[in-house]
Amino acid sequence: MRLVIARCSVDYAGRLTAHLPSAPRLILVKADGSVSIHADDRAYKPLNWMSPPCTLKEAEDVWTVINKAGEKLIITMEEVLHDSSHELGVDPGLIKDGVEAHLQELLADRIETLGEGYTLIRREYPTAIGPVDILCRDADGRTVAVELKRRGEIDGVEQLTRYLELLNRDPHLAPVRGIFAAQEIKPQARVLATDRGIGCVVLDYDALRGIEDDKLRLF
Repeated sequence: MRLVIARCSVDYAGRLTAHLPSAPRLILVKADGSVSIHADDRAYKPLNWMSPPCTLKEAEDVWTVINKAGEKLIITMEEVLHDSSHELGVDPGLIKDGVEAHLQELLADRIETLGEGYTLIRREYPTAIGPVDILCRDADGRTVAVELKRRGEIDGVEQLTRYLELLNRDPHLAPVRGIFAAQEIKPQARVLATDRGIGCVVLDYDALRGIEDDKLRLF
């Protein structure tokens, strides 16, 4: 991972246009090729970013990041305050809490919850950037990657997007589509998933466990 702290301005040119005026910012360049721009007041969420696969071209004072769709992130450097690279190695991945781990186990055992004719390939399917929660096939034999969360937020959609980009490079699996499954999916995450062609499924934990909902229903 490369960490650059610089006074810079940033312009995005793609489906929309956006401009970040000059200010000190943190630029992260990750081993997977992604580039993200961070301020000091937004927790983990970047101001702007380019997901992999993309290319970074460095000129003297201008960085140009281009993705496969031809969208550009243009970073104009005014002053570089810090520039360092660090080898983080292979990440062991997030250790899920009891409910997420159990959700994965239950859904894998009842994979038809996603649709009639679905079949399981395997749980924790290994990739170079971490394991995919569930890899399965739909009724038409197409590969489906499933990312599971208790609470579905934007970072989960980003994680699944990275998996899909990697899995679709494997000719034995491609084309691979994604399903984002959670007990609750935030509206922003659903919008982003839909925009990227990722399906969303809300899971009923009790129903997966075989517990009948004892609440009265009108319909």
